[in-house]
Amino acid sequence: MHSRYTDNMNTVLPPSYSGFDSPATYRIGVEGRVPARWCDRLEGMTITERSPEAGSPVTTLLGELADQAALAGVLNTLYELHLPVLSVDRLSIG
Repeated sequence: MHSRYTDNMNTVLPPSYSGFDSPATYRIGVEGRVPARWCDRLEGMTITERSPEAGSPVTTLLGELADQAALAGVLNTLYELHLPVLSVDRLSIG
């Protein structure tokens, strides 16, 4: 059985304490354009782009991810595309 500990390492917490091992809805803000064809590689997240009058376009990814590993996969994909991540918000759990 896997267990998680608090900062002082004395108290064992149940695995679901943080909620990162269950599905959650995320909104990720990215500077630049994310190609629509990358939707599948980004775990099916919805890709929305807005172009401010001045500056770079900003893309928002929105969708439910299975767990923290899926979130890490999305963030790694954005890194591979050389796109700066502006924000990551967990909107809801499960």
